[in-house]
Amino acid sequence: FYFQGYTRRLRVASKAIDKILETIIHDHEQYAKNDSTKLSRDFVDIILALKNNPTSVHGQLANTIDKSNIKAILLDMIFGSIDTSQTAIQWIMSELLRHQRVMKLLQQEIRNVVLDCELVEESQLSKLPYLDLVVKESMRLHPVAPLLVPRQSMEDIVIDGYDIKKNSRIIINNWSIGKDPKIWSENVEEFIPERFLGSNIDFQGNSFKLISFGSGRRGCPGMHLGLLNIKLVVAQLVHSFDWELPLGASSDELDMDETFGLSLSRANHILAIPKFRKN
Repeated sequence: FYFQGYTRRLRVASKAIDKILETIIHDHEQYAKNDSTKLSRDFVDIILALKNNPTSVHGQLANTIDKSNIKAILLDMIFGSIDTSQTAIQWIMSELLRHQRVMKLLQQEIRNVVLDCELVEESQLSKLPYLDLVVKESMRLHPVAPLLVPRQSMEDIVIDGYDIKKNSRIIINNWSIGKDPKIWSENVEEFIPERFLGSNIDFQGNSFKLISFGSGRRGCPGMHLGLLNIKLVVAQLVHSFDWELPLGASSDELDMDETFGLSLSRANHILAIPKFRKN
């Protein structure tokens, strides 16, 4: 009986999700019909443009992709960002609770851009450079994906004296790169967002120092969506509330243990008390 009930609930959820995806695709199709410029607005528009243009350079893909494929891709994008985004947000808030200096600087930056009692808007994120530094530093110390998606070498090659044969499976230790003093500095274990000031290091992976989303053509396609979600939530939490640890605990007492897996989450839930910011 339990299995039957679970299956029934799963079917109901599946139908609800399918209805949402149908609405998303339909809205984009209608927009494309009414838009004379035919410019792509987002990821869904690009997929539909491939599907509806079999003469494109991706002709083989255009001939095989259908609405079911598009739904599956969208589900991958959505579900892939749920666990990763919330994990990144927890680590950022943990570091802000441990470093009140950084918390106050970030709150002041947001206050200079967003009025009190207003929500942080996506359009305002570009005016928050210190928020970018905070996110980068947190994801350096606490990469959501400690090991990147495996790659395969295309030819025999020697790197730093190591012979790597063709077709070898290569796994990049993203966690270790973020903790390497040869790459960063001797204070590599410290949370210092200012280390990125004046630096061109970004999440694109061009410098191969900060590769939380991988690098190259096979980098994470959800990078921009993930960063947008993370920055919006963190900015709003910091802007609307002051935060403190329960029972008068000091920042040094905050548990920062990790749980290793496909994602590097906190070993224990973070407990913090929000106080509405009146000024």
